[in-house]
Amino acid sequence: MLSLSTFLSSSNLILQAILCLSLTVFLSFLNIPALFLYGLHTYVHPDDVTPNNSSRGGVKAAIRRPGTVESELKPRKKSKEKFEFDESKAQIFRLKLNDGHLQTRIYFKQFSGAFNSTIVAISCLLLQKFLRVSKESGILKNGSVIPISLGFAGICRVFVLIVKISFERSASKSSEKLLSILLGVIGFFWGLAIVCEMVPQWVIDIDFKSLDGLVKLFIAIFMGCIVGFFYTPAMKNARAFWLGTDQIRCNLSIISCGWFARMLLYANYFLVVFTSTLWFSPFTEILLNKKTDGTKGLHFIVRNKNPGELAGSLGMTQSDFHKFRVWCLLGSGLLQFLSLRPNVQMFLNEAVLCWYQRLHSSKVPDLAYSRAKVFLHNHYICLVALQFFAPAAMILLFLGLSQIDDYVDFERLSGLVPSSALVKEVALFLAWWAIFVWATFTSMALALYRRGVLYVS
Repeated sequence: MLSLSTFLSSSNLILQAILCLSLTVFLSFLNIPALFLYGLHTYVHPDDVTPNNSSRGGVKAAIRRPGTVESELKPRKKSKEKFEFDESKAQIFRLKLNDGHLQTRIYFKQFSGAFNSTIVAISCLLLQKFLRVSKESGILKNGSVIPISLGFAGICRVFVLIVKISFERSASKSSEKLLSILLGVIGFFWGLAIVCEMVPQWVIDIDFKSLDGLVKLFIAIFMGCIVGFFYTPAMKNARAFWLGTDQIRCNLSIISCGWFARMLLYANYFLVVFTSTLWFSPFTEILLNKKTDGTKGLHFIVRNKNPGELAGSLGMTQSDFHKFRVWCLLGSGLLQFLSLRPNVQMFLNEAVLCWYQRLHSSKVPDLAYSRAKVFLHNHYICLVALQFFAPAAMILLFLGLSQIDDYVDFERLSGLVPSSALVKEVALFLAWWAIFVWATFTSMALALYRRGVLYVS
């Protein structure tokens, strides 16, 4: 007769399988990604809205889809008469996105698949955190193989998609693509210096002594890829924050977002920046109490101490500080996930700002650029949603994988790399690295916007 602990350990695999299958069916049936973007305001800027214009046949699309050929294009003849601007041709229409609209946008299926797979993987990782698991039973019997496989598969899927959309034509400027490659190379050498311990521990609180050279090289390459492929999404995130919080002081309700979304953008940015500093040793010295006597909680040892001697005597214990790091990473990932909707809305509103600026730039404005921008922002909405979603998904998945090592003996899974370093150190470090890169690019872009070097147009 099996004992209760053996029965519970063997039933974990069944529970994980039931959760995985039920969530997959549930998410595909409800189409949660479409509901997540449902109701966002998109815009259409037609060529001519004059109803009695028989020569043009009424309203026409702003520009043609990429790849179509128009055989009736003829060179325009210059008119000697004075041109009078028709205000009716400058109108813009606002539409609410529904499921039918989203189904026609490119990368919607990829966004939906990545969204669903990430939710399923995070749910299985969360379930594994609360299950009673025995190390001796093995990863197959205790059900750990399902969240591990789903976690790594989710990271690979999101990473491949972010690589694919980075080379999408017309999705970003050629200069941004070249700068992404350059930053990726710089990020690789910077990552190599960190994992090879060329950067001293009094700068970054990281210890990779248990890893061999091949694993360190792979981690450095992945760090460089994160730097290169996160550059363009981070710049869009900075523009969304700049517009959503009305930093340009345009006082246009159609451009900025409401108070709740604005507070969400502020909270997301400040928490991301704060979390990115938790792995730097000078900041760690302030929060970490290295002179504790073993008791838990905060310690205030300030009697007969100089201000310079307070570092290391005021703060949390090592275990509490580690938990604090994990909770900050979790909060950052969740806030980035919740900020997806206002960020996408600000991306669409950026095209409206361009239209507004072109409309008031001269007495006879040229609206061809704004028409193209409105169309492209409408056309690539799901691509941009995937760019905003990818960092949050990778942070949460890496964080979830870093917590499984408490319950699973990974030495049985692979003998190629040290198991504890793979799960506890590397996964948690890569989650922080994604946060750090995102915060660095966003902060640098906001500083350039503040100084007037960059501007939204």
